[in-house]
Amino acid sequence: MAKASVNGIELCYETHGSASDPPVLLVCGLGMQLVSWSAEWFDALVGEGLHVIAFDNRDVGLSTHLGDAGVPDLSALLRGGDPGVTYSLADMAADAAGLLHHLGIGAAHVVGISMGGMIAQQLVIDHPERVLSLCSIMSTTGNPAVGQPTEAALGALLGPAPRSREEAQDLVVRMWDVFGSPGFPFDEERERRLAGEAYDRAHDPTGFARQAAAIVTADDRTPLLGKVRVPTVVVHGLADTLVQPSGGQATADAIEGARLVTIEGMGHSLPIGVWPDVIAAMMENIRAATGEAPAVRA
Repeated sequence: MAKASVNGIELCYETHGSASDPPVLLVCGLGMQLVSWSAEWFDALVGEGLHVIAFDNRDVGLSTHLGDAGVPDLSALLRGGDPGVTYSLADMAADAAGLLHHLGIGAAHVVGISMGGMIAQQLVIDHPERVLSLCSIMSTTGNPAVGQPTEAALGALLGPAPRSREEAQDLVVRMWDVFGSPGFPFDEERERRLAGEAYDRAHDPTGFARQAAAIVTADDRTPLLGKVRVPTVVVHGLADTLVQPSGGQATADAIEGARLVTIEGMGHSLPIGVWPDVIAAMMENIRAATGEAPAVRA
């Protein structure tokens, strides 16, 4: 892992695969660290002939934490009050653009998951020259009329932060029960291992709160998404209760020519069983951007 000084902060990042292969930038979701993608996911993408770039967003993992800015009042925010927001999704998109510049990469295929999908959308809006193609996974447009969580999912997300490694591991199990992927096997041992590794690496509930504030205070991106012209695929699980499927539908509707891929049994998670469908959608979109013929699918 390495550090890049961008946009007034430091981002921790790592790369996988050959730098001569097409670059794909992975953008993490709320509170998610780059290690949470997992080594197996990186290997799968490298196996597709991609140069993979993953990084910790600001306020998470080993990137800069902005603790001096304080903690936003999320309850006030959800009531429509002023939570004291530290930064925006646009700032986080500028971080991603700065990382590509640091790496000497003019443009990349961009894949964002959940909040990462929102950041990826903002990246192509604000820095279109940096994006070759867009893959938005389990995300939404910022329109408050779509993609809203169920009451149970929101309650689980905003519940008490874990205070120990064991609590972090228990939390991932409870999260699965509320907004996991019921159509796919849950590998509890693997998920506990990943949760423990992330907790050991860095744990900052205040950073989670500041990222959440950036999400909730973001403007509706729908009008500006209408100007996006890069090949786009939107992937969404039909069992998603945290960002309900209307968010994915709205994203695909907003971007001219975007393809919507919905997956039965997939919730707000990316279990190994769903990878073949997700990676196939990503690769077909990347081939569309590079002018390659799509692979023949059985």
